Amino acid sequence: MLSVFRRLMKDHRGAMAVEYTLIVSLIAVAAIASMRTVGDKITSVLANSPTP
Repeated sequence: MLSVFRRLMKDHRGAMAVEYTLIVSLIAVAAIASMRTVGDKITSVLANSPTP
C-alpha cells in the first residue's frame, strides 16, 4: 500500500493536466469578459449613431 502511494506522489502528469486546465479556463473567462465589454461598447455606439 505504501509503495502505491509513493508511486502516485512521484507521478506529476496529473498535476500538469490540472494546471493546464486552470490556465485555459482563466484565459476563457478573461476572453468572455472582454468580449462582453467590447460588445456593450459597440451596442452603445451603434445605438447613439444617427440612422440614414
